[in-house]
Amino acid sequence: MKVKEMSIKEGKEFKVRIKPKDDCNSFAINIGHDSDNIAMHFNARFDHCGDVNTIVFNSLSGGCWGDEHREGNFPFVRGEECKFHINFNNEQFYIKLPDGSMLNFPNRLGDVKYSYFDVSGEARIIGIKLK
Repeated sequence: MKVKEMSIKEGKEFKVRIKPKDDCNSFAINIGHDSDNIAMHFNARFDHCGDVNTIVFNSLSGGCWGDEHREGNFPFVRGEECKFHINFNNEQFYIKLPDGSMLNFPNRLGDVKYSYFDVSGEARIIGIKLK
């Protein structure tokens, strides 16, 4: 699912509820300007590209990927709904995972407003809320 022209601004809390499929290998959440300029790529990998139970962060600028950043904390279960809380400023993204733990990822594009949101992979969106 792609959402364009949605104003996601610095200091606002973006809540996303997602349900991975029972046989999910991975799903991704992207926030940015468009599909070639993604400030935060959050990829939860159950078993994908050689990664098992790993979160991979990255960014895409002008169609070119940056360096991947991996996290070992993996509080996801196939087939079970999960909720994320995402905040950001011009320096960092702050992601609260379903188990309450927090992760940070640099805001490599450095902007304070994004209009593109995308969820891809083997999961469906249950709800989104901007607060």
